[in-house]
Formats: sequence, structure tokens, C-alpha cells
Amino acid sequence: MSAPSGVPRRRRALIAVLSTLGLAAAAAATVTLPANASAPTPPTGWSQVFVDDFTGPAGTGVSTTNWQYSTGTSYPGGPANWGTGEVETMTNSTANVSLDGNGNLRITPLRDSAGRWTSGRIETRRTDFQPPAGGKLRIEARLQMPNVTGTAAEGYWPAFWALGAPYRGNYQNWPGVGELDIMENVQGLNKVWATMHCGTSPGGPCNETSGIGNSVACPNSTCQSGFHTYATEWDRSVSPEAVRFYVDGVNYHTVTANQVDATTWNNATNHGYFVILNVAMGGGFPDAFGGGLDGDTQPGHPMVVDYVQVLQAAGGGSGTTPPPTGNRDAYGTIQAESYDSQSGTITETTSDTGGGQNIGALANGDWALYKGVNFGSSAATQFTARVAGGAAGGVSGLVEVRLDSRGAAPIGSFAVGNTGGWQSWRTIPANIGAVTGTHDVYLTFTSGQPADFVNVNWFSFGH
Repeated sequence: MSAPSGVPRRRRALIAVLSTLGLAAAAAATVTLPANASAPTPPTGWSQVFVDDFTGPAGTGVSTTNWQYSTGTSYPGGPANWGTGEVETMTNSTANVSLDGNGNLRITPLRDSAGRWTSGRIETRRTDFQPPAGGKLRIEARLQMPNVTGTAAEGYWPAFWALGAPYRGNYQNWPGVGELDIMENVQGLNKVWATMHCGTSPGGPCNETSGIGNSVACPNSTCQSGFHTYATEWDRSVSPEAVRFYVDGVNYHTVTANQVDATTWNNATNHGYFVILNVAMGGGFPDAFGGGLDGDTQPGHPMVVDYVQVLQAAGGGSGTTPPPTGNRDAYGTIQAESYDSQSGTITETTSDTGGGQNIGALANGDWALYKGVNFGSSAATQFTARVAGGAAGGVSGLVEVRLDSRGAAPIGSFAVGNTGGWQSWRTIPANIGAVTGTHDVYLTFTSGQPADFVNVNWFSFGH
């Protein structure tokens, strides 16, 4: 649990109903469940391997069959202050960690008369959560962040995350063993951060101690004022292997195996994980966003957790077109959702001819990367893309093509505005500078307005 990087993204309301891996029904259901709802029934093709609905009498502790308490200010022999600079002492007291009698867990930070903070941190006893070969794993919780904002929230750091199994009992092998931060928040900001930690620290292939991260505002209601569903899906059914992060079904961050070297990825993923829920107080991450604890910080605001569940799916189709293992043919149809890396995009089911999925919610600064596009020895001079847009009047932007670097000058672009709706598709051609050989292709999206302006289903090149 370290301070990840990332910036908030804009999202229109309709995208919160779909995920990339066939869990749309479950994601949509979790948006509207009451606060004391049970975990949703797994969709077809998925099996539930762990669940806790936190049912039990008010004022009692969590199931010690499912969970173990981490207490004090560090693991035995591990880094002080949990390695992050936080100041609280974690306890197993029901004052800090208890059921509310309505099907929820409450983790509540408290401050005594001497100014000392206590809070709670629980971890699954199981450490074997990982996808089967060629399959998928989903770790999901529905929760409400501590409902506190402004100066009263200074130093609050709630989190729902997972650590690589080799960390338990060692406590010196982070970040190489991997960490998946599914939900982090600080200072009562209306943001959720998602991050993968790996490699070496400081620096290394995963940019530690920040990690590979992104953030987004919670859809529909703020993170603090309502329940939201936070999830990660670790997908071994695609190549390269991918870890995707979601809030209310919206995929706002993805990390793929080819973003780091093979040894780093293997060290971070060739084992199981265990799941953690905690509310830290103070530390490096809150400090990075305007300061930690002070006299204005209000104790007593709990993180409320409705359920935690872990699902697995056996190998098979995911509904997303995986990137090819070799070079892509520039003159064939390149499905937009087959990106190798991206920032700011989501995938959703398309109504366009041929079905499948498109990438959407594309706005200024967003991008998608497609590696190894082979243009051959006869120069390509045209670019064609299948796009749709439902932005308000006056909102438009450019779909651009760049080679080998997001910072390179575009070799071509076209402008697009409202096409009649987010699923009203048009094929738009553009001229590009002559290209031969094999290149990594970036689609970048530029607009003078912050609003989403385009979806993309596929693209291709021509002579």
C-alpha cells in the first residue's frame, strides 16, 4: 500500500454498466444494491472461491475462519509503521473492527485523549488467490469509504488491496512479490486509485514507490457519500496477460505483462495472493496530497464494507479480442479493444455490425497502444477508423496516429464530433505520412474540451 500515481479521468454516466470480461450483469447489479446486500451470484462461467457478507450480531468481530488481524505498527521483523509512515496502532478491538448487525463490516479509526490513533487491518487467511492456467480471477468488494471530507479527512487512508503470498512471513521482499491496490483513497478526495506494485524499489521497472497506477472519480455519487464496487480482474486468457481495475464496472486502469520485463512479471504473479482491508492514518500517500494528521482531523469515520468475494473462471473466451502474439497486419482490421496498453479508455459492448467490443469514454489526453504493426515495404498513406460520438453540441476532437512514442508528432489525424450517438458508427478516412516497416502505433485523442468525444471500434491502414 504505497502512494500510486495517476490522474482523474472523465466518464459519461452510461459507461458504468459494462466490464470487459462478461461481468456486466454483476457490475450493474452492484451499483443499485442496498447497503446490506449479499454478494451477487457469480455470472455464468465463474465460480465463487471466497465470500464474506459480514453477517453477524452488532459489535462482534470478523470471522477468524476467513480473516486474521494484523495488529501493532508493523509485521514481526517487518518495516516500521507498516512500511508507509502511517502512525496508527492496528488492533483487534471491536471498537476498531466490528460487524454492524446489518450485514456490514466497519473499520473505524479512533484517537484517544493523548492524541494516539488506533485503527484496524484484516487479511484473508488464504493466500492462494490466483487465476487458473488460461483463466481469470476477480477480487471484488462493495464498500463505502469513510464519509469525511475537507480538513476533517486529513490523514485518512482507506484501502482494499492484495499482496503476493511470499510476503507473508518474509516481510522484506516487497515490491518484487507484487501488490494489487484495488481501492485506495486519501484526504477524503472523490477519487479511487488503482495500482500494481512490482520490481525493485526505489525506481525499477514499476516506478516504485509509486507503482503503475491511475485514478478516477467515483461514478454517480462520490466515493465518500455512497457504496461503490471496486474490483480487479487478473486475466490469463489473453496475451499479454493483463490485470484490470474497475469501479462500478468501469475499467479505468490496466497493466499488461509486456509493460515490464518477463522476470519482473513472473516474480509478481507466479504465486497466489491474500486480500487486505484497512484504514491507515497518516503516511506518505496522504502527505503527498496536502498533509497528514493534525488537530482538524476527525476520528470515528469508518470504512463500511458490504461484502468481499473472489471469483475464478476457467480458460476460455473473455469477450475481448486479445492482441496477436506476432506482428499485426497494418492492412487488416485492428480491433480497438486489442490494445497492448492504454490510459483513460474503457471497453464496452458495441452495437456496430459484427458485434464485439469498442473502446470508449475517450477524451483529451487519452491513448491506446498497439505494438508491432507491420506496414511492409510498400508505404501506407491512408488511415481509416470506425468511430461514434455522442458528445454535446460544440464538443469535438482529433483522433491521431503516432508512431513509436506518444510524444512523436502525429503522422495523420481526423476530426470527429457528434455522429448521432455513442453507438452511431461512421467510417472516417484520413491521409497519413508514408509509413513502411514495423512500428508501435499509438491512437491519441486531443480536444479543447474536457468532455468525452469519441468511441472507436476498429481501425486499419491502406496504400
